[in-house]
Amino acid sequence: MIKRVFDFSLALFGLLFFSPLLLVFAVLIKLTSKGPIFFIQERVGRNRIFFRMIKFRSMFVAQDSSSSISVKGDIRITKLGAVLRKYKVDELPELVNVLLGDMSLVGPRPDVPGYADQLEGEQRKILSLRPGITGVASLKYANEEAILAEQEDPVKYNNDIIYPDKVRLNLDYYYNNNLWVDIKIIFATIFRRSY
Repeated sequence: MIKRVFDFSLALFGLLFFSPLLLVFAVLIKLTSKGPIFFIQERVGRNRIFFRMIKFRSMFVAQDSSSSISVKGDIRITKLGAVLRKYKVDELPELVNVLLGDMSLVGPRPDVPGYADQLEGEQRKILSLRPGITGVASLKYANEEAILAEQEDPVKYNNDIIYPDKVRLNLDYYYNNNLWVDIKIIFATIFRRSY
């Protein structure tokens, strides 16, 4: 209950505080490439309930790709989108998801359908948490797109190395999370430091 009040209060403050910036980026997205301002995608939420996650659109529309991962320099990413992704501004609209109760400020990043199905045994405890805008795994892999760009097979590297490590980190968060941990993760995210 305390975490939910904390999340709601900070998300509301964040939306009000960043509203001028959000408006500027919304206009820039509309002016610099065709398509909607927001990218809305179905994700797996708490207790395996699906929800629609809201982000600023950072890719061109109607790209022929079924990949759910992207790498640095991906041709699908717009020039403005690259800036939004670098500074994680594309994720600010997720504050709306926090207000709605679909997400938390801190928690495991919400998976696309398919990845959550790979969780087995104890790992499924992660699904009892609200997914977050940031988290321990997000901090460790803040430069994930650059890491994947260096791999011969980015999808395989993600599936074999990065995703299992994220699961391990998220399970550790499941057992050790509290409000103080969340506050430290939020500050580490803002100041772009490792946790």
